[in-house]
Amino acid sequence: MQEDFSVRDKKKEKIILLVLGTLIALGPFSIDMYLPSFESIAEEFSTTKARVGFSLTSYFIGIAFGQLAYGPIMDKFGRKKPLLIGLVIYIIAAFSCFYSPNLYWLIISRFFLAAGSSAGMVASKAVVRDIFPPSEVARAISFLMLIMGGAPIIAPTVGGIVITHFSWHTIFLILAVFAGLMFISVYKFLPESIEPDKTVNLKIGQVLRKYKGILQDKVFLTFSFAGSLTIGAMFAYISNAPTLFMDNFHLSETQFGWLFGMNAAGLIVGSQLNRLVLKRNTTFNITLIIGFLLLGLGVLFLANSYWASSNFYTTVVLLFLILFLLGFQNPNTTALSLFPFTKRAGRASALVGSLKMIFGAIASFIISKYTGPSMIPLAVIILVSLGLSLSFLVWFRLKQKRALIMINK
Repeated sequence: MQEDFSVRDKKKEKIILLVLGTLIALGPFSIDMYLPSFESIAEEFSTTKARVGFSLTSYFIGIAFGQLAYGPIMDKFGRKKPLLIGLVIYIIAAFSCFYSPNLYWLIISRFFLAAGSSAGMVASKAVVRDIFPPSEVARAISFLMLIMGGAPIIAPTVGGIVITHFSWHTIFLILAVFAGLMFISVYKFLPESIEPDKTVNLKIGQVLRKYKGILQDKVFLTFSFAGSLTIGAMFAYISNAPTLFMDNFHLSETQFGWLFGMNAAGLIVGSQLNRLVLKRNTTFNITLIIGFLLLGLGVLFLANSYWASSNFYTTVVLLFLILFLLGFQNPNTTALSLFPFTKRAGRASALVGSLKMIFGAIASFIISKYTGPSMIPLAVIILVSLGLSLSFLVWFRLKQKRALIMINK
């Protein structure tokens, strides 16, 4: 049964947000925790780190299509039951990764790992949209980012420690245990936030038509694409980070874990400052300003990539600032994307999450193909992504004045 949220219980809200934040953090943990193990995996399977990177690409593909599947399922059956099933899939896939006898097995297992974790990504945003009024969604998502932002800080460091003392297989055993604990917390503490809608049609043709209808909404189209392009820039960095820092700048696995976590701290700091800034300005205005700042940093990063390999500190500072501003952009574009939807929040949440992962998969695939001593491919992907993202925001500002008035209320 659906929980009655007409009376706002702040303690209950915090517990729900804590559970949702931990759920949404499962995805970053699954990505970032095994990054320091790329070299160990490559050595065990007698391959290169670039080829190991395809296990990251398969994860992005799995999480993209997994979210598209969970969206209508969660609108039809509610949020909780499909979420619990997704966690079971994740646990099974994590054990499959643990027992991987070769790289191809790992790549396939990572796909199903993503399919399981995508349930949490869809449910977390959809439940927030179910419970909170539109004016508070961006702040609620920023709170989720506070928890989720800890994952990129903690995960690579934990992964580096595990690699130092154990094998890379142990990382996936830890992830399986973590997902098991999440299953218990969801079962005990997360209420159902909507009434299941048995009229939702799960036939593929009907599902695709519904997604097409959502995509035709100009507000959704603008902000989902603007946010997805910035996520593409971030995932290009994530995919390239092991090569960039461990090969080009010769950091150890442990040093890489600490540095990756420090850069990722920019994301969490930005998301929390965003909560404060939202009290003084509209979500769209903040998003547009941040878009211009990100474009400027993208230009500087491309210029930096042409210099000699001694530009370590400049590279770290610029990447930190980009991630810091993405801490503003990600929750804001997500909240603006979901603004037009109430009953279809599950599908809209799934589609915006899927688009982000599709763009992330494309960026990850491209950077894996062009991984090498030069930072120019990474810089070009970041700049192009940020430039296209800003173009969507500027177009909306100039052409969609009526919609802009509505979302600024």
